[in-house]
Amino acid sequence: MKLLWSPDTATRAYIDTVRSCQVFNESGVAELVSAMAAGWNAKLIVETWSQGGAIATSIGLEIASRHTGGRHVCVVSDENARSEFITAMKEAADMNPEVLVGEPEEVMSQLVGIDFMVVDCKRKDYARVLRQARLNQRGAVLVCKNANSKSDSGFRWRSVIDCGSRRVVRTVFLPVGKGIDMAHVSSSGGNSGSGSSKVEKRWIKHYDQKSGEEHVIRK
Repeated sequence: MKLLWSPDTATRAYIDTVRSCQVFNESGVAELVSAMAAGWNAKLIVETWSQGGAIATSIGLEIASRHTGGRHVCVVSDENARSEFITAMKEAADMNPEVLVGEPEEVMSQLVGIDFMVVDCKRKDYARVLRQARLNQRGAVLVCKNANSKSDSGFRWRSVIDCGSRRVVRTVFLPVGKGIDMAHVSSSGGNSGSGSSKVEKRWIKHYDQKSGEEHVIRK
């Protein structure tokens, strides 16, 4: 089984997120990740959030989970962050998503079969979180937001993926917001798309609400 793209679900999630996040200024990040998560029909959507951070992306992921009938979980480092996040989500969009508190090793052990994951590069342990993620056997999509803030100290997607059983099928960097770095990870035991195996590719359009620019992604 592999990830299947649903353009109708992606479009509905995108539109709903635009309506809910029009008061925020995140240059289309929320709309993009919402459409991606919904389009891939993600059943387990996980994100990390740091205290004081923006919540538009979280609203978009919550909307996506409602369109797919899935589960959206936000991972935070402590109880103060949990309280702030819940309050912000409630006040901004009357939403009450699931929140888990703890270290990556502890929290990720409770989240098996992740389909779609968003981590914030402003969080120092984002690479550690990715390494601990227990992905769905059919494959997953991983997203790093605020990727422009990453240092050039050797970060590579393949350094956080278990190459023994999985492969990074493709990656893409988008100049949306402060930079989005995405990777599509193969199913367990899958390959990178080389050799006789063929990977079907699709074009996805994303409109930046702030700048009016159109970004075209080939998946």
